[in-house]
Amino acid sequence: MEEDKQADGVRLSAVWRDFCEQLAQAGDILDRPSAPGTPIDQAEGLRYLSRLTRTALNMLVDSADPDFPRIFLLTDDTIKIGADNPDNLYQQVVVRGDRDYRIWGKRNTVPYLSIGSKANRYAIDGTMASTGEIEFADVELGPDGSFEIIVSKTEKPGNWLPMADDTTLLIIRQTFNNKSKEEAAEVHIERISDGPELPAILTPQAIEAQLKGSAAWVRGTANTFADWSEWFMQEPNRIYQGKDQSVFYRAGGDPKIWYGHLYYDLAPGEALVIEAKPPKCRFWNFQLDNWWMESMDHVNRKVWVNGAQAKYEEDGSVIVVCADSDPGYGNWIDLSGHRSGTALWRWIEADEHPVPQARVVKL
Repeated sequence: MEEDKQADGVRLSAVWRDFCEQLAQAGDILDRPSAPGTPIDQAEGLRYLSRLTRTALNMLVDSADPDFPRIFLLTDDTIKIGADNPDNLYQQVVVRGDRDYRIWGKRNTVPYLSIGSKANRYAIDGTMASTGEIEFADVELGPDGSFEIIVSKTEKPGNWLPMADDTTLLIIRQTFNNKSKEEAAEVHIERISDGPELPAILTPQAIEAQLKGSAAWVRGTANTFADWSEWFMQEPNRIYQGKDQSVFYRAGGDPKIWYGHLYYDLAPGEALVIEAKPPKCRFWNFQLDNWWMESMDHVNRKVWVNGAQAKYEEDGSVIVVCADSDPGYGNWIDLSGHRSGTALWRWIEADEHPVPQARVVKL
């Protein structure tokens, strides 16, 4: 008996070491020739990998059972991934395409609320293809704002969110004009198709697979967005003007959003000025991100602006100034100690998608 215990101990410790070794491979992005070598960027890169690890373990270990779905936050005020929106609350649920689920709750006052079913392949090829979308402008609500949505492969009457065979994740996006004044939707989920009454007892084989999946997800996610930063670096200080948005949707983006990414590269004393004339749209915002495509500290610094908060010019246009300090005109966005990094402009449900114009100025 003691020999068996020792043998298991050796095997399980080897599993842990293997997990740590696989996780360590994600650190290769820190050594990419294109990655910035400044102390702030390298420090944020190390912190970024720790954050990805934290959310991966939450998603793929603690919240990984599709028979007992658990709503969790993929990102929050400190975990940031892929130009996460400061105006958003990102909730996710691990599911399976061959199950049926019921989502219910209350709409409350959040202005934009959508749920997408996704085939999460970040650990494999960096994609998260949509397998179904529903937005609450199209959801039938009760008199008190209550709702019920059925999530399944086969179509159901009433509010229905489609899934596919390869669906593995639901993304709930709540977008606010002002998080301090608007009330988030109350959302719950349960499996309604046949399945076990209780979660399975954890086995060494199960946790080994979960740890391997977590390490692979960290590597895949880190490399996906490092690849994007390298892509945007090819045309610095201008918003990506490609009309094909499919690459952003394949990575989990909302099909109702136009994404205008850019890479900024500024010398000391320089600022990035962006001008746009907002079209008729449901919502718009601009945010500043670091090279790792994390949103900046939007709790303590002014690193983003949205359509409800912005100061407009007389002609209805908007000027955004990304600088070290407030220049006294336009909408100031704090560079937060960075000279280079990424940024993103969004139009949500816009009649058209004008590309905001950027230029570098001396202050």
